[in-house]
Amino acid sequence: MTEDPATIRRLYGRSKGHKLRAGQQAMLDTMLPDVSVPEKGSLDAQRLFGDDRPLEFEIGFGSGEHLAAQAEARPDTGFIGCEHYETGVVGMLGHIRDRDLTNIRIHMGDALDALERLPDGSLGRLYLLHPDPWPKARHAKRRMVNHGPLDMIAAKLKPGGEFRLGTDDPTYCRWSMMIMGQREDFGWQAHTPNDFLNRPADWPETRYEAKARRKGHEVWYFRYRKRP
Repeated sequence: MTEDPATIRRLYGRSKGHKLRAGQQAMLDTMLPDVSVPEKGSLDAQRLFGDDRPLEFEIGFGSGEHLAAQAEARPDTGFIGCEHYETGVVGMLGHIRDRDLTNIRIHMGDALDALERLPDGSLGRLYLLHPDPWPKARHAKRRMVNHGPLDMIAAKLKPGGEFRLGTDDPTYCRWSMMIMGQREDFGWQAHTPNDFLNRPADWPETRYEAKARRKGHEVWYFRYRKRP
């Protein structure tokens, strides 16, 4: 089931869109260095936050609504957020500033580069919300829900740790159910349809999810536990 690491990269598209406004660029230049994940070396709670607090990880935080809400609700937990798109990082920095959040560290780039530097069994939760579906069949191996990335996610989660996946793309939903159903190291937490059709109370809504709802899309919420 393990894949060559070289085959699980290039899981995202471009990193820049419109040119940032002067204020946005200033925020990126002045705030990001203070909250960035170190570029080299192993990572753990002590290095990132100066103590041994619990750690959680979000892959592709978008504009940061979900990550900021989780961090605000649990200030004693450390959150590592990864986003390659610079306008999303600027949005996250705005949440950090406006809510005075001190328990978030940001990696602007490939999430797997940061994830692989964490100790095995160090994460209590990992979030993957509305990932790029890579809808063309020839791009299917670029989807984050594939055995290569999932092997790494499983390694970094604690036994009993939770992997949360959200999507409004029907193809990605079916693909994820197929791939996750092949794995013996994760147990799906759904017992009834409502368990994956209704957003849990501790799962803050993202801007992307709200937009999907306005378009009439169904949204699916998957929760998996890492088996011992």
